[in-house]
Amino acid sequence: MSAPSRKTRLLNPEFGDGALTLKRILLSAVLLISAATALAAPPANTMLVDVLSRMDEFHAARGVRKPASPRELKSAAPSRELERVVQAFLDEHPNTGLIVLNGDTILIERYQYGRTDGHRFASASVAKTVLGMLLGIALSEGHIKSIDDLAQQYVPSLKGHPYGETSIRHLLTMSSGMSFKETFTPRDDGFKLISNTLHRLTEGGADTVLEWKQREAPAGTRFRYASGDSQVLGLVVIGAVKKPLADYLSEKIWQPMGAEANATWLLDKAGYETGFCCINAVLRDYARFGMLLARYGELDGKQIIPSEWVKVATQPDAAHLQVGKATTWNGYGYQTWLTHAAEPRFAALGLHGQAIYVDAARRLVVVHTAAWADGNDRAARGAQFRLFESILKTL
Repeated sequence: MSAPSRKTRLLNPEFGDGALTLKRILLSAVLLISAATALAAPPANTMLVDVLSRMDEFHAARGVRKPASPRELKSAAPSRELERVVQAFLDEHPNTGLIVLNGDTILIERYQYGRTDGHRFASASVAKTVLGMLLGIALSEGHIKSIDDLAQQYVPSLKGHPYGETSIRHLLTMSSGMSFKETFTPRDDGFKLISNTLHRLTEGGADTVLEWKQREAPAGTRFRYASGDSQVLGLVVIGAVKKPLADYLSEKIWQPMGAEANATWLLDKAGYETGFCCINAVLRDYARFGMLLARYGELDGKQIIPSEWVKVATQPDAAHLQVGKATTWNGYGYQTWLTHAAEPRFAALGLHGQAIYVDAARRLVVVHTAAWADGNDRAARGAQFRLFESILKTL
């Protein structure tokens, strides 16, 4: 793989060059404290709130360019019941932002802890779903011949490595069978991958996954969530389209869907985007992406993501991926969580409470950005799912 451009930053003017100052840190703390008091929001770690809305100031990032003119979203007053349901949730959970979109109409948009519609919020593993859609576009354009191709066909530096000998299909479905333990604890393999990558403790590119060399189950036979699978997928797309993921995202999704703000994607030491995480975007643009998925890739008569790809990406590809089999409550598609066995409901989920929930039948999108102290807070995630169901009932 040839190294991408060394130009790694495209940040909005208001964020400058990313340098932190004592004045800005103190101002953030004052805003966070005053906002929490005014809105009766639950206590939150102010430093975590700040970091998760400024990740591209602490790490190298490449910009995702917005179009010249955004696609405007409509707005409508929420019902009293919807307002009550959402506010009760915000009073109990440390969400930095929450938006409810029905079709292209914003029903509710709320921010807490001094965050605003101008902050770029970290996506964590929500980025995996974006990556999955980019791969589908690359397939439709002929850059990838088949999802049954092996990863090493597009990432020659992985030739002979178990990850290189894994098919794109099995990477998409977290079915590589690799010995990669992701338990969302500080000592697991997922934590090691993100720490090594963002802190540049590896050389980047394929070097980020070379230490995982064992396959403990035949590929395609079991589901096990593994960010290493997504990291390899990112390298596959880069190798196939021969351009940075951020540029491809801008060209194929961000600009066509009418994003209102530049986004960013964090980089490894070699200048490659982190395929398993770390897009940073404003809340409304996450909602626009969710709306695009709810419409199976179509917007204003233009097919931005192939409809058939979105459909297969949001269905189980094999028995072990079905709802209730992949995990106790959910199933898994192509880098996308399946949240209902019969209805077209799916989600992009990320550590610390980041989420995009979609009901394609009702074209309902609910986006959360959060700052959970426990990144894998099961109770808080359950509350998010229940909120989504409660919102559905109010419409």
